[in-house]
Amino acid sequence: MSQKLPPRRPAKMPSNDSKPAVQWLDIGEEAAGQRLDNFVLAQVKGVPKSLIYRVIRKGEVRVNKGRAKPETKLKLGDRVRVPPLVQARKAEQPVPGSRVQGVVEAAIIYEDEQMLIVNKPTGLAVHGGSGLSFGLIEALRAARPEARFLELVHRLDRDTSGLVMVAKKRASLRHLQDEMRQKRIRKVYHALVFGQWAASVTEVDVPLLRVETPSGERMVRVAPEGKASLTTYRVLEIFAGYSLVQASPITGRTHQIRVHSAWAGHPIAGDEKYMDDGSLKAFRALGGQRLMLHARALEFTMPDGERRLFEAPYDSEFTAVLERLRGRALVARSGEQGR
Repeated sequence: MSQKLPPRRPAKMPSNDSKPAVQWLDIGEEAAGQRLDNFVLAQVKGVPKSLIYRVIRKGEVRVNKGRAKPETKLKLGDRVRVPPLVQARKAEQPVPGSRVQGVVEAAIIYEDEQMLIVNKPTGLAVHGGSGLSFGLIEALRAARPEARFLELVHRLDRDTSGLVMVAKKRASLRHLQDEMRQKRIRKVYHALVFGQWAASVTEVDVPLLRVETPSGERMVRVAPEGKASLTTYRVLEIFAGYSLVQASPITGRTHQIRVHSAWAGHPIAGDEKYMDDGSLKAFRALGGQRLMLHARALEFTMPDGERRLFEAPYDSEFTAVLERLRGRALVARSGEQGR
């Protein structure tokens, strides 16, 4: 009796969707000191974090052929086994155009082998996300495709201008972030606030809590259950109806200077989140269109051990508002002298 053979199946053609192979990755200088979970996440973008932690717990991710925990710190020369993981398909992200790349490159005020410092323009986010295709860091990476490592050290609000540090090596990133955690980096902001700030008010020390409004907007408010927050202030110049102040955040909470200034009764000019409608309308009538908050200076110890101070000038719009206010004061004084 003859045996019936199964029907012949056509050979499968290779597909771009085929499961990737096991990877053995050697840890170089840039990845040394990084946590295992963060390293794997960076290698397989698009894979859910839950899956990453699951394969690490199951022992499918190995360091030097042995099991390791997600928080394991990788060392120079380690070999990491990354199992086949299917990445979720993402829509192709738009690349920042040459004009944006040029603006960002022109805004660099300092650069060496370890880091660079950018005087970020107002209106440009530091990174993409929340409906934004790209930000400062994406524009830098697009302008420098040969760069092996570019990472933000800290963040600024999209509408705040001024100094942002970007690390070019993982070691310098670790150094600068440790300086921030230890509160050894002195940050100085300049803000034009509504009303006359009393010289006697030199600090605001109230806790801040992040909340979400019914419409989904993220806000920050003063609340007893919030995190301890401290900002010191110094009056730089008084105008009719406004004050230019120096604000130095001792803690680093979201929207800290904006909320502390508003709580003190002097919201930052142009702040659509924390300035009342009447004051905002008056500022618009003055010709102001931007949030009048600028990260003016940074003082810190460089990765090479040298203590340095960096300062960033105001942009033309910030300067124009100040000049308009000074001009208004001169006109008022001239009128008083004529009487």
